[in-house]
Amino acid sequence: MKRINLIVGAVAFAIAGASFANDQWYLGATAGHYDLDSDRAVSGDHKAATIGVQAGKYLTDNIAIELGYGANAGYDDFSVTSLNALVWLGDDSANWRPYLLGGFNQYDFDDTSNLVPGHDDKSDQMMFGLGLGTQLDGAMEVRADIRGMADLDDNDAQDYGFQISLNKLFGKKSAPASAPAPVVAAPVVAEPEPAPEPEVRTITVRLNVEFEFNKDVVLAIYGDQLDAIAAAMKAHEDIDLVLEGHTDSRGSDDYNMSLSDRRAKAVKAKLVSDYGIPAERVSAMGYGETQPVASNASDEGRARNRRVVGELSFSEVYSF
Repeated sequence: MKRINLIVGAVAFAIAGASFANDQWYLGATAGHYDLDSDRAVSGDHKAATIGVQAGKYLTDNIAIELGYGANAGYDDFSVTSLNALVWLGDDSANWRPYLLGGFNQYDFDDTSNLVPGHDDKSDQMMFGLGLGTQLDGAMEVRADIRGMADLDDNDAQDYGFQISLNKLFGKKSAPASAPAPVVAAPVVAEPEPAPEPEVRTITVRLNVEFEFNKDVVLAIYGDQLDAIAAAMKAHEDIDLVLEGHTDSRGSDDYNMSLSDRRAKAVKAKLVSDYGIPAERVSAMGYGETQPVASNASDEGRARNRRVVGELSFSEVYSF
């Protein structure tokens, strides 16, 4: 009993010292079943079912200390007091997480007439366990674990148990920073609030037209992109467009340079003839195969490299 009292005192001190690191604690109800060493009893299987309560404090987000008490719910007259440390394992984003238990139990056998001579009616135990648990919306905690116990005074006495816990969580995982004391200002005459400043947003419209192998024909599927570019240029007549043509790596350098230039000019011609964009606002130049955006070792990569690209950026003002 002296050993248990010392442990209780040490844990209480640790909880008080850790209160600034984590502010979460819990109260809960338990239901357990214990299969006690048969050598303790003169007769009977010496099994015990308990219901009880427990209280715990999280020292960190993954480590807690808890104190529990369970009383007889059937079989022999029996109660157990436990003091445990609990360590959660794995990623805290998972729904169900395993945990480890370690600590001390003290059994109290109310009916001492059934004990083997030499066994005390109280038994101090070292306990180890493994369980699985989850938190429900950060407010409730459900756990289930199996436990093995060894008598501190009788190394031959070994007991086993199973416990289910339902805990109500209080507080937060991390203590919030203290808010500064409010400053009381002298009364002033209220003035109308100024109108909010309009928000300026930068809009970017991108064009990426891909071509079939060894061709400079603009496919109809890129009509939506051309529509967007043309609409932006008509709305912002101060912005010019630069078109850059590219090829894959097949073919000679000179041929690819010429092909990339034809592709850029084909897109320009489309904007001028179909959308009425002045030719002087669109410039076109070819870069051949010198600026790939994907590997030329695959059909997919070469298809991405056969392209003409352009980009417009402009600012628009939004009022509230």
